[in-house]
Amino acid sequence: MVGKVTVLRIGHRYVRDYRVTMHTALVARAFGAHKMLLASYDDTIIKGIEEVNARWGGYFKVTCIGDRWLEYIKGFKSSGSLIVHLTMYGLHIDDTIDDIRRRFSSSDIMVVIGAEKVPRVVYDISDYNVAIGNQPHSEIAALALFLDRLFEGKELKIDFRGRLRIIPTARGKRVIEMSDEYERQDT
Repeated sequence: MVGKVTVLRIGHRYVRDYRVTMHTALVARAFGAHKMLLASYDDTIIKGIEEVNARWGGYFKVTCIGDRWLEYIKGFKSSGSLIVHLTMYGLHIDDTIDDIRRRFSSSDIMVVIGAEKVPRVVYDISDYNVAIGNQPHSEIAALALFLDRLFEGKELKIDFRGRLRIIPTARGKRVIEMSDEYERQDT
């Protein structure tokens, strides 16, 4: 049995960070996470993901929790979930992923990423402070690489069973609309 992954994004600044936060949610969804907690209030992110789920399938959910993020971390930890903080200051992913994956087989994981400086308490409360590399990098890229390593690439084969499906092709775009078996070819 494999647990569920929740992503917590700390530091979302309304309007300024919309695109980055939306891309974070899209990556979390596409790479196998079950939900994202947003340490802010931004209904546009929630609505955007609901629209993606309606078209492309899946049940990924975004919940705005405001400034109660530490309460959520403590709640996850007390329930037995692993807390994994992605930071360039942590231990390299190659040195931690096997242990995390082994523990993930029997517990859920909360992956914490920051949009800005993450408070020291996150480093202290986390079970793992993991670095994709020890250089400045995007939290979106770090999340994608972490989830891919965690799921060993299997997340890329998830069948979301949506209304729209992409038919892989070497050239152009092929999308099938499942609701009426209509196939639309976009180039």
